[in-house]
Amino acid sequence: MATTQLEHDTLSRVADATARVAAEVGKAWLGPAETIEALLTCLLARGHVLLEGVPGVAKTTLVKSFAVAAGCSFRRIQFTPDLLPSDITGTTVLDRASSQFVLRHGPVFAQVVLGDEINRAPAKTQSALLEAMQEGQVTIDGQTMPLSPPFMVLATQNPIEHEGTYPLPEAQLDRFLVKLQMRYPEPAVEKQMLVTYSRPLEEVKAVLSPPDVLALQRLADAVHVDDELFDYVLALVRFSRSHRRVALGASPRAALALVHAARARALLGGRDYVLPDDVKRLAGPVLGHRILLSPEAELEGATGPAIVDEALDKVPHRRKPG
Repeated sequence: MATTQLEHDTLSRVADATARVAAEVGKAWLGPAETIEALLTCLLARGHVLLEGVPGVAKTTLVKSFAVAAGCSFRRIQFTPDLLPSDITGTTVLDRASSQFVLRHGPVFAQVVLGDEINRAPAKTQSALLEAMQEGQVTIDGQTMPLSPPFMVLATQNPIEHEGTYPLPEAQLDRFLVKLQMRYPEPAVEKQMLVTYSRPLEEVKAVLSPPDVLALQRLADAVHVDDELFDYVLALVRFSRSHRRVALGASPRAALALVHAARARALLGGRDYVLPDDVKRLAGPVLGHRILLSPEAELEGATGPAIVDEALDKVPHRRKPG
């Protein structure tokens, strides 16, 4: 696909900036490059990320270093059973000096928010993030306030320990653009961790700024998607809805999320157009956690990502003539 020289220059600058972000994150976090790429994809697609992994695989380190490299403000929320919604959004308190009620902002008023062990809080507290994640705003004591863009939630949960946890409802899972599995590192990487973390780490520096991120998001919006790829995305989600093992398939919001993510991945790849491979690479992380299986399928060990893999295997991408 032909592009103008200015577009080539723009794409080159995007590739350079995102590569430098990945390099800065790599100073503090050692792991697959695909994970950092997924976070950048979500940032450019205005999406949120659910990180699932056992304790000790540096999920918090990854998120904090990513926020610093992106030049965004960062706050961390430790979810616990006694956490209240106001502990997330904030509340009004009495200022004794002025004898007036003033708003005390909660940690959600940051550009990158880490919700650590989000499934340890009850549904009422988890829902405090829903409005922020979907609308980019919060309501406190009847007053609605916008959050400063860019805004991104990265939540973690432990897939092993279930005692004292509250599974995320489907409505909240649907708000996460992707779900990433963080596993134990490969032996060579783990040895590198031992060597690297035995001495003071190199400081992670900001590569981007909030205006830079917003500009990248606008560029991602402009990435071209062929009509045949819209049909391909629709065919994938419809396959999930008609599958005999699926109780609730991927929603229209899921299809739209996959298109947004594919646009962002294309931009990161230095392209102003989406390829079928962009859709295929992102289908599992974007659609898998949005598929609700039948009880029988769960007993048999089926998973949402496995249904997506089956869809990718059976649903062809058909190119239109001409």
